[in-house]
Amino acid sequence: MCATCGCSSPTHAHDHAHEPLHSHAEPTGTSRRLLALERDVLAQNDRLAEHNRGWLTGRGVLGLNLMSSPGAGKTSLLERTIRDLADMLTIAVIEGDQATERDAERIRAAGARAVQINTGTMCHLDASIVRQALVELDPVPGSVVAIENVGNLVCPALFDLGEHARVVVVSVTEGDDKPLKYPHMFHAADLVVLNKLDLLPHVDFDVASCLGRARQINASLTSFEVSARSGQGLGGWYEWLLASAQGVRLRQIAAS
Repeated sequence: MCATCGCSSPTHAHDHAHEPLHSHAEPTGTSRRLLALERDVLAQNDRLAEHNRGWLTGRGVLGLNLMSSPGAGKTSLLERTIRDLADMLTIAVIEGDQATERDAERIRAAGARAVQINTGTMCHLDASIVRQALVELDPVPGSVVAIENVGNLVCPALFDLGEHARVVVVSVTEGDDKPLKYPHMFHAADLVVLNKLDLLPHVDFDVASCLGRARQINASLTSFEVSARSGQGLGGWYEWLLASAQGVRLRQIAAS
């Protein structure tokens, strides 16, 4: 959890002197204070996340939280989606990285508005950061905001950003045992996109095992097998995205 590396502390300082979070010993005074701090941080984040979700829903804007390990293809998937759905759906992106504007520049080149968030030593986005980015982004009613989280399969699973759905992107260039190694991420997800299918002939990856393990953790998961490069399988992802955006717009109309 983030208290292990310190990124959720008020100073966001990393001292790299990691102590085990899980222990069978009785909690010490220090560990009890750390656990209380973690609970307070998450509770405050959840309140802000609910505010974000209401803000998005009130505008009929679908919010997505895209999470993955580094290099799984989140940005490539967004680039292809933005281009392919340009005539059907307006997409804006909040880009989370520790440094550089590289991904935001790629998204803008694909034709979408983007706000880059550089987190420095923080290993995830949180609801407060996303709130500031939403104000700057000012998404148009009826659109989609894709929040590309920092590449990390641990901490982002803990922080609600105010999204309507959580999408985990996995690639065939990773091990098919990712769901076993990072169960909290897959338990928190609504959708798994298995990317880079075009590389499947060249790697040792069992698609059925990976998705089967994911569903052992979360039986309600929806999944799509795609290649952002070749376009394989993207039709199902696009249908899901369009239907989800329509669902939020209908909720807005019903509430008005």
